[in-house]
This record gives sequence, C-alpha cells and structure tokens, in this order.
Amino acid sequence: MINSADEFFQLRTSENSEEYLKAAWDEASIEVWQDVIDRYPDMSFWVAQNKTVPIEILNILSEHPDWRVRNMIASKNKITVDLQMKLVRDNEALVRSSIARNKKATLKILQMLINDENEEIREIVRIRIDEECYK
Repeated sequence: MINSADEFFQLRTSENSEEYLKAAWDEASIEVWQDVIDRYPDMSFWVAQNKTVPIEILNILSEHPDWRVRNMIASKNKITVDLQMKLVRDNEALVRSSIARNKKATLKILQMLINDENEEIREIVRIRIDEECYK
C-alpha cells in the first residue's frame, strides 16, 4: 500500500522497476491520492494510470486541464456511466476516441458519438455498433 504522496512520487520517479510497478499497481487511500494531485500536479497522469485508483479520484481527475489525464481515464474499463457521459463531451477528440474504443462504453454513449465532428470517431462507433457490441 502507498502511504503518502511523497512515497508515490518516489516510487513513480524511481529507476528501480519494482518500485515503478508498485506506483502503477498498489492501492492508496483517497486522501493519499488527493494529496498527490494537490502536491504533485505533474503526477496526475500517473495517478490516473494506477490500476487501483478509486472512481472518486477519477471523477476529480476528469476535470484535469491536461487532455492526456482525461484520455487515460477514458480508456479505463472501470469508469462509470456518469464518467463516460462527461468524457463523451470532451473538447479533445482523442478523449472522445478513447471513449468510443472503451469496451465498457454503453450503447447510449456510442450513440452520442455517432454524429461526432471527427470522422474517425464516427467510423469507430459505426463499427462497434454494427459488428462488435450491439447486434
């Protein structure tokens, strides 16, 4: 378990692969994750990348100004329908594309993207609706 923001920062910036993996896989409390975001804002992407990060933290990070953080969240299968709904309206096409590719995206979410301004997203959605998910 990761017990502090400082510990997460040290693990994530370590050159030791075991420590680096611990930053990607170990749990931390909501308070620790919030402290990482507050004290080490450049670590937000890596917080979002952690496999055990709670949905409450993903909700907070879904407002992050860096599209790469939001994109990491959009690619996670554990995101809620509410988070999908929020990210489907993101200004960044790559975030919407990650939602379109997310295997847990609901039919309603995909239907919201069927007329997206981005042609690639529209095509991804057509293929998913027609062939993969919802026949």
